[in-house]
Amino acid sequence: MESYRFRVRGRVQGVGFRMATQREAAALGLAGWVRNEPEGSVEGEVWGTDPAVLARFRDWLREGPPGARVDALEWQREDSAAAVPAAGFLVRR
Repeated sequence: MESYRFRVRGRVQGVGFRMATQREAAALGLAGWVRNEPEGSVEGEVWGTDPAVLARFRDWLREGPPGARVDALEWQREDSAAAVPAAGFLVRR
């Protein structure tokens, strides 16, 4: 199991970024969470077993949904795989 923390900066709030991220992760069979941050970014963590699928998700985050503008993506490996949610990808408030 691999775990990555991500932060997306740009026009990523108010454009459905969290819900689109949830749909993309679910379609790829990934687990994790995503939330808006007060300063305007979107942050999350994703867990998966296939490095190629995680790379596809990372590439999707670089583009985001229609209406979004991604200026920067931070993508960092984490050692928190033990905290994997039971199933699914959650949108946190």
